[in-house]
Amino acid sequence: MPSLSRRMITGFLVALLFASAVLATDVTKGPSKRCREVIVRKEWLVPSKLAQNKARYIGAVKCLQALPAQTSFTGVRTRFDDFQALHVSLMPEIHLVGQFLPWHRRMLQVYEKALREECGYTGAQPYWDWTRDVDGASIVAASPVFDPVFGFGGNGIDIPGYAGQFGNMSDIPGWTGGGCITDGPFASYNLSIGPGTLVTNHCLTRSFNTFAVAFIRSSQVANTTKQPNFERFRIELEGTPVTPTLKVHDAGHLSVGGEMNDRWSSPGDPVFYLHHSNLDRIWWEWQSMDLKRRLTDISGRTSIDPPVVNVTLDFKLKMGILADLITIRDVMDVRASPMCYIYA
Repeated sequence: MPSLSRRMITGFLVALLFASAVLATDVTKGPSKRCREVIVRKEWLVPSKLAQNKARYIGAVKCLQALPAQTSFTGVRTRFDDFQALHVSLMPEIHLVGQFLPWHRRMLQVYEKALREECGYTGAQPYWDWTRDVDGASIVAASPVFDPVFGFGGNGIDIPGYAGQFGNMSDIPGWTGGGCITDGPFASYNLSIGPGTLVTNHCLTRSFNTFAVAFIRSSQVANTTKQPNFERFRIELEGTPVTPTLKVHDAGHLSVGGEMNDRWSSPGDPVFYLHHSNLDRIWWEWQSMDLKRRLTDISGRTSIDPPVVNVTLDFKLKMGILADLITIRDVMDVRASPMCYIYA
């Protein structure tokens, strides 16, 4: 049998992607439409991911950090600030609630769209599968994600006695660093938003944690994806303070530390988007185990404070002026418009 040409194989794969998007619209029964293009989100550590591709992504992030802000949030200077400030403004409405995963899925897609349409990036949002780094290890420092040349730079300057900068972190052991990062492409970048809800001019900090990495290993991911319904899945993924111990969401933030420790302003660290892309990938992996049922499986309260209302597929996901108002139903299937991506 003659071998298939690269063009024939590529054409076949593209056809499969479009077919999957069409099937997705039939399952969700929402206003989704066929995607013009389905882009592929890949893992940052994949050996075949060329250094040039990593450089292009980092260059696009730096482009957002140089473009003027479009929102009117207090203190914003850049397009990168726009996304961080949006997260700060909505923090109480998007954590420990049923819309936690759908809202962050939408935010990531809008951020990815900005990288592509405003900064000339032709790839997809990468994700960071931390299990590749921490299975058998006690710190994330050796991860290629934190490479000073082909990554996001490393840990912050060591601050003796550092015990977690944001919130009540003093009961968590294993802190290192704590100060400004000193290498990598973002070492000289100053943030305008945070910590917390403050508006300050400050450097990007990190504080790698040796305790939290135990909760982002593959065994914990496996325990998350075996949950039988969305309610148990979302709680198992998001973690404290609902759960008595750390889970993959909060443990991923604490493993990096510094700005990432802050529940409000964590998008100030560009690694935030790789971490949450991996959480989104894990959700999609869980959904894919039973698409017929899990593409419509949503639950949880819509607010922490009373009156408590249960979330539905028709719940609208706020993006301010950054994007159109759409519903949870519209983001449930990543293969369908307006999402239009898959994970590899």
